[in-house]
Amino acid sequence: MRNSKIAGVGHYVPEKVVTNFDLEKIMETSDEWIRERTGIQERRYFQEGVDTTSNMGAKASMKALEMAGLKPEDVDMIVFATLSPDYVFPGSGVLMQREMGLKEIPALDVRNQCSGFVYALSVADQFIKTGMYNNILVVGSEIHSNGLDFSTRGRNVSVIFGDGAGAVVLTPSEKEGQGILSTHLHADGEFAEELAVIDPGSTKKERLTHEMIDEGTIYPYMNGNQVFKHAVTRFPEVIEEALNKNGYKASDVDMLIPHQANLRITSYIQQKMGLPAEKVMSNIHKYGNTTAASVPIALSEAVQEGRIKEGDLVCMAAFGSGFTWASALIRW
Repeated sequence: MRNSKIAGVGHYVPEKVVTNFDLEKIMETSDEWIRERTGIQERRYFQEGVDTTSNMGAKASMKALEMAGLKPEDVDMIVFATLSPDYVFPGSGVLMQREMGLKEIPALDVRNQCSGFVYALSVADQFIKTGMYNNILVVGSEIHSNGLDFSTRGRNVSVIFGDGAGAVVLTPSEKEGQGILSTHLHADGEFAEELAVIDPGSTKKERLTHEMIDEGTIYPYMNGNQVFKHAVTRFPEVIEEALNKNGYKASDVDMLIPHQANLRITSYIQQKMGLPAEKVMSNIHKYGNTTAASVPIALSEAVQEGRIKEGDLVCMAAFGSGFTWASALIRW
């Protein structure tokens, strides 16, 4: 069975930079409080009429295709991960397809939040391994900034999230031991409501009411202690699972790309694995948590900065709402 490899990467972030000091002006918070708890200094917010979830994905995808030496018409499939689609339906995959002028190829949307990109990568990997498709765009794109509660009530969550997009082109590799070595996916719905946006949903007679808006159930809720507790357990577990599956140790990893959820979580994983800082990619200070976009943005920047070279062992890992968690081990 053939392997799939990442032939190109790209990312796009909106031009609008929002610092912690900007947030101080609209809610009871402080730069010191945000940095100490999250490691975030600034994030990007979309501009209405300029950025959409689908067109940010398209911009990231065009950069990935350019790196891979491919044209849009070479793409056989789109796998699009997001929790913030342009519309309730249809999904953003078909909107990005239209944006790029692609015709009739399949477009699949993945709704796994912070783990979305790694889940999407695993899905695309299977299509290439079986020979069904050759060139697949795997995209993570998010717009959070227009769905946050910028009051003191919502500050613990709202200071964390930012907007952006990242993409990779997955293509076949006939070279033994190159490309995606394995992917590992997990979920535990017992904790679904510990990190969630409950409304508008399909469990109530009316999907959206004034009461929902007033009570704040239309905004993200996060039990920070529960999320942290599970994240610092599941992250190392799923990384170890990938390494053990392929006969490697933590010391063999050349670059770890974790989901950018919280600098404290990233630092814990780094210490747990015994990796030096230069082998762990962290850009949360610039972009905040961009959920499904965070792993591909971080990967794209690591490649751009020359921190990943041919032959390197690269591990991606993510944990988030669901709870879901996942990893992918790649020989670059």
